[in-house]
Amino acid sequence: MVDKTLMIPCFHCAAMNRVPENRLADKPVCGRCQRALFSGQPNELGSADFDAKALRGDLPVLIDFWAPWCGPCLSMAPHFSAAAGQLEPRLRLAKVDTEAQQQLGARFGIRSIPTLILFRQGRELARQSGGMSSTQIVQWTRQQLP
Repeated sequence: MVDKTLMIPCFHCAAMNRVPENRLADKPVCGRCQRALFSGQPNELGSADFDAKALRGDLPVLIDFWAPWCGPCLSMAPHFSAAAGQLEPRLRLAKVDTEAQQQLGARFGIRSIPTLILFRQGRELARQSGGMSSTQIVQWTRQQLP
């Protein structure tokens, strides 16, 4: 049986990497910049690199749209980080500061924060607004994926 090869963009340099699905847990590194493809922590994304890093590739990406002045966002931040450690390497987690990246907030129609959006191969699969614990984030995310 041939193992499926996944295309994974590097969150550091945006290079596309081929990784056999059965090797995801082996701590793969980017072929271009040699940095880890999975860090166990969410990565910050901006408008300049959002499409290249979040909307390409075969793995789902869970994005936390937040703002630094938002109390619930700040309360949820450590829970989102903890969820990254539980959900990687089957999906990736990232954050978008809607105060600094207002065009991304507008593009995705963010009306309240924090808002989580789950993407797969460039398409939005699900969206959830409001603060959640790490257990709730993991549970909600797993319910959205087939």
